[in-house]
Amino acid sequence: MWLKPEEVLLKNALKLWLMERSNDYFVLQRRRGYGEEGGGGITGLLVGTLDSVLDSTAKVAPFRILHQTPDSQVYWSIACGANREEITKHWDWLEQNIMKTLSVFDSNEDITNFVQGKIRGLIAEEGKQSFAKEDDPEKFREAILKFEKCFGLPEQEKLVTYYSCSYWKGRVPCQGWLYLSTNFLSFYSFLLGSEIKLVISWDAISKLEKTSNVILTESIHVSSRGEDHYFSMFLHINQTYLLMEQLANYAIKRLFDKETFDNDPILDDPLQITKRGLENRAHSEQFNAFFRLPKEETLKEVHECLLWVPFSHFSTHGKMCISENYICFASQDGNLCTVIIPLREVLAIDKTNDSSKSVIISVKGKTAFRFTEVNDFEQLVTKLRLKFEAMSTQCHDTSTEAVISFDSTDSSNNLEEQSILCQKECSNKTVNTEALMRVFHSQNLETLDSKMLKEKMKEQSWNILFTECGRGVSMFRTKKTRDLVVRGIPETLRGELWMLFSGAVNDMATHPGYYAEVVEKSLGTCNLATEEIERDLRRSLPEHPAFQSDTGISALRRVLTAYAYRNPKIGYCQAMNILTSVLLLYAKEEEAFWLLVAVCERMLPDYFNRRIIGALVDQAVFEELIRDQLPQLTEHMTDMTFFSSVSLSWFLTLFISVLPIESAVNVVDCFFYDGIKAILQLGLAILDYNLDKLLECKDDVEAVTALNRFFDSVTNKDSPLPSSVQQGSAMSAEKSGHIGVDITELIKESNEKYGNIRYEDIYSMRCRNRLYVIQTLEETTKQNVLRVVSQDVKMNLQELDELYLIFKKELFVSCYWCPSCPVLKHHDPSLPYLEQYQIDCQQFRVLYHLLSPWAHSANRDSLALWTFRLLDENSDCLINFKKFASAIDIIYNGSFTEKLKLLFKLHIPPAYTDVKCQDPSKGDDLSEEELLHFSQLKVSRSTDEKETESVKSSPEKGKGKVDIQAYLNQWQEELHKKEDSIKDLPRMNQSQFIQFSNTLYNLFHGDPEEESLYQAIAIVTRLLLKMEEVGRKLHSPASSPKGCSGTVCASGDPSEETTKSHVKEPSSLQEEPQWSFTFEQILASLLNEPALVKFFEKPVDVKAKLENAKTCQLRSRTKM
Repeated sequence: MWLKPEEVLLKNALKLWLMERSNDYFVLQRRRGYGEEGGGGITGLLVGTLDSVLDSTAKVAPFRILHQTPDSQVYWSIACGANREEITKHWDWLEQNIMKTLSVFDSNEDITNFVQGKIRGLIAEEGKQSFAKEDDPEKFREAILKFEKCFGLPEQEKLVTYYSCSYWKGRVPCQGWLYLSTNFLSFYSFLLGSEIKLVISWDAISKLEKTSNVILTESIHVSSRGEDHYFSMFLHINQTYLLMEQLANYAIKRLFDKETFDNDPILDDPLQITKRGLENRAHSEQFNAFFRLPKEETLKEVHECLLWVPFSHFSTHGKMCISENYICFASQDGNLCTVIIPLREVLAIDKTNDSSKSVIISVKGKTAFRFTEVNDFEQLVTKLRLKFEAMSTQCHDTSTEAVISFDSTDSSNNLEEQSILCQKECSNKTVNTEALMRVFHSQNLETLDSKMLKEKMKEQSWNILFTECGRGVSMFRTKKTRDLVVRGIPETLRGELWMLFSGAVNDMATHPGYYAEVVEKSLGTCNLATEEIERDLRRSLPEHPAFQSDTGISALRRVLTAYAYRNPKIGYCQAMNILTSVLLLYAKEEEAFWLLVAVCERMLPDYFNRRIIGALVDQAVFEELIRDQLPQLTEHMTDMTFFSSVSLSWFLTLFISVLPIESAVNVVDCFFYDGIKAILQLGLAILDYNLDKLLECKDDVEAVTALNRFFDSVTNKDSPLPSSVQQGSAMSAEKSGHIGVDITELIKESNEKYGNIRYEDIYSMRCRNRLYVIQTLEETTKQNVLRVVSQDVKMNLQELDELYLIFKKELFVSCYWCPSCPVLKHHDPSLPYLEQYQIDCQQFRVLYHLLSPWAHSANRDSLALWTFRLLDENSDCLINFKKFASAIDIIYNGSFTEKLKLLFKLHIPPAYTDVKCQDPSKGDDLSEEELLHFSQLKVSRSTDEKETESVKSSPEKGKGKVDIQAYLNQWQEELHKKEDSIKDLPRMNQSQFIQFSNTLYNLFHGDPEEESLYQAIAIVTRLLLKMEEVGRKLHSPASSPKGCSGTVCASGDPSEETTKSHVKEPSSLQEEPQWSFTFEQILASLLNEPALVKFFEKPVDVKAKLENAKTCQLRSRTKM
């Protein structure tokens, strides 16, 4: 065990220890007398006596490790062991993880401090394992307090776990603690007065991988915002890495990939995430993927045991995995053997009374499975019986009970009877109950040619397998099963075995009548998906007679429309029509529907959504495998994106779009048995087969041509399809210049060369590359947004980039601690780039406080609210980045006129609304509820607004410019291009002008020139009021008989409509005439005051503002 480092004096008279191993920094010692014949003589006896006397409670450990530094007399005890095996394990760990690192330190003191810190971290981590099972362990509470104190994150930020490790700052490791929480990866170290604090949000991570090099034997590499971070010296690096990977993928799904997240209710509440929960979830995902079970299944128990294999007459060792509705088994030896037992198929669960610890499960079809050497088998039998009884009761109580099973005689008849029965109950709509291949290519037994004889031999081989291994969902799946799949499934068995191997049989059995019901509901619907389906119907295998008839076209339409109705988030995606066409050829219509469900929702996750993220992820996995398996091709191809562009159709259509149909179905056979692994293996085999030709290619065009010629040459010599249907032939192979390649041989070669690729490795690569793919898509979105916005603002691209990151970060920070954040509902990656991310008023207020140089104003909340209302032109209470950047750019880089125009607009409708805080003690600050209320207020069409509109429409508008011509000359040149828009601005009434003046006073507060600015505002106000008074006196004789209130147009003349509107006003308002001003009047008056012009034209340090905002963004959220 590791010991708290304590100083040891090595020189002692009794020589109690003997040296066994040593190096420059560590010494392994054995206690004298231990392991020696005769107890080590008199010296060993004295040592043993001394040990007993000095320590009456425990005997001293016989082995220990000391830390030393060259030329030092001081030693530190760091580990001890009860036996040689234990101490050797510690010694080996030090040599592998510490020795290479110590060479980078310059002083012995630094080496000792590092070793001591590392050992203390290991002790704490070992102690953590012992209290992790407690409900509320004291040490974990201490870690939470330290986490909160070090990083100052909100209380809602949930710490998941923590680890002792080293963070590499340059070439020097810093020992500290790594904290993993729901939204952040955080590291803290404090050594010799040097503090290191690192906080990285999971959504900012673009790469997460395990690496190793000369200095670091094994480390975790984290890449974020172009910066690389390395963490090493973990006690359990694999466990740490998997947890980091899960948390990063959780954040990515929640914030970026909303389509996937919505279908995953387990992730809905970030506050409920725990380390154990994440581990269980990872196990369940791998369990469901391996056995092709519904996503809702959760792995409950795992038991090591033996399964008796009757046809081989031996027991195979493996693991029994149990979920809510399934009992599964997978062997651990080379001869892979798997079994899936749905509880709906179980007839009885028994145990034996002998010492074999056996559990016997009997299923329909007169089959029994015997599991032996099961630990706690009696308790397991009790649990399984309870599950079985609950399942039986549920099936009995359900009015539409449906138990579908394949037996050894005729499984397809059972499925057909259930399907037809449920369809008659749920719908009168005609649904095909035969595979299209049977309708259009029925086999003539009288004229059997060589190909048909081979087909019959294949069927016989499968019938022999069914006799040995059983038939249906609970059959034994062995190496022989895989070999038969590689040779190609017979035409008559394809539909049944596709259903079986894909797991679609389970979906169909547990949802009787669902398809017919969905067909009925989707009938007659009209939306974008159905329009796209209708457009592509005639493009789906158009050369096949099945899809030249209404029978095939109607079946294809029903399946695609039903799926679009079932899953509107996917709806319909191109390539689904090609895949579904092939499914309909070999499976009944309802089976084809459930096969499509299995492919889209389980086997190829996220392939058929708007961004085809799943396909892009698997392309990245494919590129990674090419680098590992075909390095010479990687060296030749300068741009790896070539493989992505070429292979996209391979993944989306399972090679159906590039291979002849008779060859492609063999690929689909392997896909349903092995999943994406089969597609990856075949892709590697194709590149390997064409390696010499690809290495000779000078550009991508030549490479694509070479691959297309190869695909044209692929044939299936055993295909029983009529020549009129086959797309590949020996003739086409000769024309392409390639020797004909048989698809069966190609698939065999892919299994032999690349069959060692493991499911676990593919799962890990998918998780790792998902981060990269989504962050790449996000980067593309950002670049497109910046390209559009940069044309309308004065900020440079770097500043705009920083502003975008702050904008997006605020959106995400708002979602970090909110279980059901409404902002997430607004994120839709299918929208145009500018509309994908939008913020609400509350988020805008936070950003306004962080970024605006006017945020020191006492009424800053009101300014933020009015600015938001001004930008929210469509009144949906959301604004995009373009609108946000336009406002910030005016505040930062706008001219005096532009800034004043913005302020003017903020104080007139639709932006302006009277803000009254309900709590006077808060001053002008608004609560979140008040902010939401005011942001949603619609502008009422008041009398003032009608007056403004009448003035705006008056033909006499603009004549008043003669009165202020002297002022207009000062800014005529600057205003030339914007004169028309300025003229369109409505007038500012009395209450609005008072608020406008108040805002200016607040903006000037605290400025060094505060007094002169106040005086300038007072002068401008007096000047404007005098101008208004003069205007009223000049025109009052003409207007008073008509009851004019004194409101003056820009020309000084009252408008006829204004007069009419004021006649209807209450007499109280007529007694005190309301005055108003145009923007030109206010601008001209303010231009006369140099102090005001200087204040608004004062340059803003944009870079410093943005940097400060990034630093304070999390802190501001914590305070709020």
